Amino acid sequence: MTPRLGVVIVNWNRRDFTIECLESLMRSDVAVQVVVVDNASGDGSIAGLVDWAAGRLPYAPPPGPLGALSSPPLPKPLDLAVTSAAAPPVPGRISVIDGGGNLGFAGGNNVGLAHLGLDPAVSHYWLLNNDTVVAPNAAGALLQAFAADPATGICGTVVRYYSRPDVLQALNGYRFSRLTGNGIAIAGQMVLPLGAPLPLAPAQIAAQTDFVLGASLAVSRAFVETTGPMSEDYFLYFEEIDWATRNAARFATGFAADATVWHKAGGSIGSGEGNGTRSAGSDFYMQRARLIFTRKHYPWLLPLHYVQGAAIAARRRLRGQPANARAILRALRGAPLSE
Repeated sequence: MTPRLGVVIVNWNRRDFTIECLESLMRSDVAVQVVVVDNASGDGSIAGLVDWAAGRLPYAPPPGPLGALSSPPLPKPLDLAVTSAAAPPVPGRISVIDGGGNLGFAGGNNVGLAHLGLDPAVSHYWLLNNDTVVAPNAAGALLQAFAADPATGICGTVVRYYSRPDVLQALNGYRFSRLTGNGIAIAGQMVLPLGAPLPLAPAQIAAQTDFVLGASLAVSRAFVETTGPMSEDYFLYFEEIDWATRNAARFATGFAADATVWHKAGGSIGSGEGNGTRSAGSDFYMQRARLIFTRKHYPWLLPLHYVQGAAIAARRRLRGQPANARAILRALRGAPLSE
């Protein structure tokens, strides 16, 4: 079967995360065309992925209930090849592309989108964090959600915490306040056992979504061709908010209520799953991205965001996080994270 859904996974120094993600993804109920873009990892990720696919690097499913999503290990060898972004994908083969540098979230995803776009059979793209595992029916449910409403150009899923599988990170995505620059996850932190009814109808959830959570974000080919690729101004954070803002009302936002993803939430950058757990780097890039987004789309609100940023830095210092406070102040000054 020719895959209609292309999946982009960006990897940075988390080879084992990516392998677990692939072990779950390759059990999908529909054929998927997968590309892994490596953002200049220093842990031998590309060689490790090649060895895993060849069967030279054994995979052991993790303990606990989510281990069933990647158990037993897929039969090896798998068809995986290291290729270039300019080479059309081979149906059924996992492509691995060396990005040539740390391109950030948007840059890595854009390389994958361009690669998958060379295959005219791919009608939809799923940007999937490498620190996720997916239910076997998730890919099919995403395609069904797009098919149910041809106006849909962007769509999310149910996203649960990997460490707390019964707790929601978000249903589809977030509500967003341009005044604070913060998003509020729809049903975030709600305890909802798998199989329990959703607290809202899927149409209500889609209507409340200002932007889809980037850990599990699907778009149509028409959306990308009309709106353009992700903005690479940010490096980390706000890319999906920027995409949604640029989309305006041209494409509808959908919600694949039957698709579930479990997310390690901040496994690469250290943004954590709760208050007070952000790394200094995460705080820096979040503040930097908030200012870039506001300057691009709502420049009259910039003074407010500078004041709020200074207040956040003060709270970090009072909380005993001086490195975080310094990182935020560097972002406010337009300085790099480190000299």
